[in-house]
Amino acid sequence: MKVVVENVPPGYRMTELGPLPEEWEVVRLEEVFSVVPKKKRERIVEDNTAYRLLTVRLYAKGVILREVKEGKDIGTKKLYEVKEGDFVFSKIDARNGAWGFVSKDLSGALVSGDFPILSLNREIADEDFITFSLSRPSIWKVLRNIAVGTTNRRRVQPKEFLKVLSIPLPPLPEQKAIAYVLRAVQEAREKTEEVIKALKELKKSLMKHLFTYGPVPLGEVDKVSLKETEVGDIPEHWEVVRLGEVGKVVTGKTPSTGEPKYWNGTVPFITPVDLQGGEIYTTARTITQEGLTQTKTVPQGAVLVSCIGYIGKVGIVGTRVAATNQQINAVIPYTSVLNNVFLLYVLQKEEVQKIMDQMTRKTTVPILNKSNFSKTPIPLPPLHEQEQIAHILRSVDDKIETERKRAEALDTLFKTLLHDLLTARRRLPKDFVKKFE
Repeated sequence: MKVVVENVPPGYRMTELGPLPEEWEVVRLEEVFSVVPKKKRERIVEDNTAYRLLTVRLYAKGVILREVKEGKDIGTKKLYEVKEGDFVFSKIDARNGAWGFVSKDLSGALVSGDFPILSLNREIADEDFITFSLSRPSIWKVLRNIAVGTTNRRRVQPKEFLKVLSIPLPPLPEQKAIAYVLRAVQEAREKTEEVIKALKELKKSLMKHLFTYGPVPLGEVDKVSLKETEVGDIPEHWEVVRLGEVGKVVTGKTPSTGEPKYWNGTVPFITPVDLQGGEIYTTARTITQEGLTQTKTVPQGAVLVSCIGYIGKVGIVGTRVAATNQQINAVIPYTSVLNNVFLLYVLQKEEVQKIMDQMTRKTTVPILNKSNFSKTPIPLPPLHEQEQIAHILRSVDDKIETERKRAEALDTLFKTLLHDLLTARRRLPKDFVKKFE
């Protein structure tokens, strides 16, 4: 029988968790945690006192405040106080990563007996490193083998939790260095999300301003004469028109799904799932040239609106030609009077969305038919103002898209580093680690 010997890199040794550096250990959680005796933290709930009650989120999302409750409204009269730095887990949901460390602002809050309290030995383990180590789904799966029962809700006891879970444990300075790098990427991701949120708020404010006063500076809005219309206040010189007056409306059609020759070709076949507010180049489904003969084509630049099911999702055809299913109405603008990008944004205007909703037939599946959709009123500025408004809003959307891609890249980087650094597939430079001694 041939024995397969795994290649272990120089300076590494084979462990139960795979090849690890010789100076790293593999430890059970019981070697870095100890159980805090319940008697030390026991608190008797009094009726006339308000208490902060904690819970833990699934998938290693940490400890959070569940609610503040009067003692008289709390059924269990014996709870347990947590302190900053305590580690708390859910007996019921440990198999789904329901655990975390208690932050300073939650110190002094209470948990029930279903949330054991553990204390970390910080002389050998770093809190952030342990947090990242326990944030991997592969860790949770180990608990699923013991957290079973007739209802699949058997409680995991502290002894089981501490005995069955093993993690790699580098020397303390390397733990801190690894945690520092992972935390830096995580914080960059969070800041990017904050930028995206701020940009979306900016876009919302800009839309309100631009569709009320037109493309004028804030300091000149008092010079704009407004008139009240069914689509809200608009500048006096703007018109209100129906969609059918400024564009050709086309309802899509689905080729027979029983004919394989119509499907999985090169022509984008757009359905509501593809409508994300911007240009559409790739779609979940495609059809063949033969399938294209069985539906209705829409040209590049056509503005699409979902009109069955979820009403009002929008998009623009980005490819030379495409087709849509019957849940979508396409507007092919008359370019002499209507800019398609302006139309994309005006259809997202709150008042226009409300009007479409009012014209929708409320059945089991809501339907905005082609006839009613064609009657949807929209504000219509002169073409040069439409182009200015479209340019301003598209610039914000382009920035949002750039930040979204950055967030995705940071997500991928974090997941890669989390795996590589915690398995020692990638190691930090020794000079960098030395800074954490």
